[in-house]
Amino acid sequence: MNPMRYELFIALRQIRARKFQTLLSVGAIALAVMVLTISQALMVGFTEELYDTTVDKLPQVSVSPQEGEDYIYLYGTLMEEISSIEEVTAVSPFLTGQASFRFKDNSLNAELKGVIPLREDEISSIEADMVEGNFRELEFSVNTVVIGSKLAEKLEVNVGDSIDVSFPNANPLSLRVVGIFHTGSPLDESLAYTSLDTAQEFYDVPDVVNGISVRLQDFNMDREVAAEIGKTGYEAKGWTETNPAILRTIAIESTSNNVVYGLIIVIASFGVVSTLNLSVIGATGQIGMLRAMGAPVSSIQKIFILQSGILGLLGALFGTFAGVLISLAIGGYEIPAASSDVYGGISFIPIVVRAQDIVLIIAAVFLLNLITGVYPARQAAKLDPVKSISTR
Repeated sequence: MNPMRYELFIALRQIRARKFQTLLSVGAIALAVMVLTISQALMVGFTEELYDTTVDKLPQVSVSPQEGEDYIYLYGTLMEEISSIEEVTAVSPFLTGQASFRFKDNSLNAELKGVIPLREDEISSIEADMVEGNFRELEFSVNTVVIGSKLAEKLEVNVGDSIDVSFPNANPLSLRVVGIFHTGSPLDESLAYTSLDTAQEFYDVPDVVNGISVRLQDFNMDREVAAEIGKTGYEAKGWTETNPAILRTIAIESTSNNVVYGLIIVIASFGVVSTLNLSVIGATGQIGMLRAMGAPVSSIQKIFILQSGILGLLGALFGTFAGVLISLAIGGYEIPAASSDVYGGISFIPIVVRAQDIVLIIAAVFLLNLITGVYPARQAAKLDPVKSISTR
């Protein structure tokens, strides 16, 4: 018989013979792996949701005026240069500043952003966030505005109402509300859109902008593209530089989760070591017989390492199966409407189960259990065959 076959045969027999210990070991690993699988699915889901609601809505590169200047004057030429960069998929000029919005007895300060609607939608997908009216109406109607849902609520305005907009050193205007957007972020209370022409009229600065938003094929290329744009003399910053808190949040969550995951798996693996140590004690006589029959030390070690690996693999398979089922069930849970705003407008718990994560978890648990099986295997190999048989 092939040596590996009889070692595997004995390892499987030992596992079957100690059903209770086997169930405890497999159960401990399965429970740990189940928690790990669910936590990983939640982590990936929330990370993707964070990117979707922040990075995907933000300019991935922001271009500012040259040093010492307040405005970008020849912005049409600059936009053409930026558009020629390979990674760039969209550019949108804007003129933004503070403004005071008044409707009847209600008054609030917010950012007024003048844009070209079609170009701005390519950057922030604002049309997808519209709950009333039409964002493109800004393009077709003069003196119109689209405001955030919280701003509309506080001003007590509806689509069709006209609000007075003023600010020191600006030309007061009356703007008709043609749309309301809801992003589930602080922008709903602090931002209003108008056409670029209207903003230039309001701030009395014809044919200039004070920034250009850029969207990329790969948002991870923001620093490289910003450096390329910087060669034109204009200041350009990627989203990782302008919004470092997003990366910091993800890094902190990822690190803390990985530490917890590692501890969970290590604890479960030590449970297997304890079980195998008990197996060594219980199988002392059998080990002596095998040694007396000529089984080499390496074979005795392999038997116990195989037991550890099999228990780890079984626990990992059962754990990931249960974890995936529970993750998918959690992913179908709808967050109550009253709480959705607290979580940035998320209506369902974001769950993402990735095949590569499942494979990695199973492989890591299997290998870790093989490694932790070395100690009891060495203990078994050290047993004196004569004494083992005599204590049988």
